[in-house]
Amino acid sequence: MVRVMASGVFDILHPGHLHYLEQAKRMGDELVVVVACDDTVRRLKHEPVTPQEMRRRMVESLRVVDRALIGHQGDMFEIVKEIRPDIIALGYDQEFNEEDLRSKLLERGLDVDVRRVNECSDDLNGTRKIIHRIIEEHGRSNEKDRYC
Repeated sequence: MVRVMASGVFDILHPGHLHYLEQAKRMGDELVVVVACDDTVRRLKHEPVTPQEMRRRMVESLRVVDRALIGHQGDMFEIVKEIRPDIIALGYDQEFNEEDLRSKLLERGLDVDVRRVNECSDDLNGTRKIIHRIIEEHGRSNEKDRYC
């Protein structure tokens, strides 16, 4: 049984997330996904659109996901110790250096393979792209309303 761990924010689920998780699942037998807690999202990215438990439930409902957990604040390696994955699957756009991450895992006694998935070519493969597209469309809609 090969356990794969994937992680992310998953704020607005989109084709890029599905692509990432499908590739991660193909790396092993069991896919455990760590969904970033709200405080981590605020600290590293933005104010979450959806709360952490809702994001966790959405991710766990995907057919390719065996289990989804909310990540801890602070030391990201604590959740790795709990899950004990054989492989950590990184998203194509996650800012980890694979060798550096492997090294830090080994320092903590965690012998985990680190692999990166391929980029998704879908147009709306990122949460920020989706938000910007909604804002653009909303702006055009408001512009039309003024002239009707």
